[in-house]
Amino acid sequence: MKIYDISEPLFNGMTVWPEDTEYQYRLSSVLSSDSIANVGAVSFSMHTGTHIDAPFHFDKNGKKVHELDLSIYIGPSKVIHLLKKPFITIEDLKAFPLHDVKRLLIRTDSWTDKSSFPNTFTYIEPNVAKFLQEQGIFLLGLDVPSVDPAESNTLAAHHALHESEIHILERVVLSDIPEGDYELTALPLPIANGDGSPVRAVLRSYS
Repeated sequence: MKIYDISEPLFNGMTVWPEDTEYQYRLSSVLSSDSIANVGAVSFSMHTGTHIDAPFHFDKNGKKVHELDLSIYIGPSKVIHLLKKPFITIEDLKAFPLHDVKRLLIRTDSWTDKSSFPNTFTYIEPNVAKFLQEQGIFLLGLDVPSVDPAESNTLAAHHALHESEIHILERVVLSDIPEGDYELTALPLPIANGDGSPVRAVLRSYS
């Protein structure tokens, strides 16, 4: 058995979505003769680093983070590689045995320089959502900032996935992950009324 950490490290100066809240960690109390402990404080967007999108992110009537079923984010998953493609189509996915897959993670390698936000990256064609649902998939993860293109102002893939009851996991780190079957754990924080949440995502191999 091997455990793979597929979470982005959180650090001051890390890349965030343009105009989003920057990640900041600071010590609000420093261990010294006048203080018995170091105590840190953080501020960040709910979509910082590796994170899940709650439906409320793009649907005002959608479920919020605290309302999500945690079983979505724990269990068997499959990693596939669709490398350096502009977008992912149904035909791309038909090349893989996806029947009975519940959680699908797609390694695209389309965002390699994490020091800057990408202008382009691999995204999902909206009609893929129904195909994934037909296979039994209810969680889709990608190694990019969004399932939609960076310039999207409609979030068509987000909405299509939601309509097909597929949940979204973004910015997973898959650069060293071989194709295959794993056990995924990517639990959101219990943020009341949240539109998303950073996660500590890990994969465990079965051998």
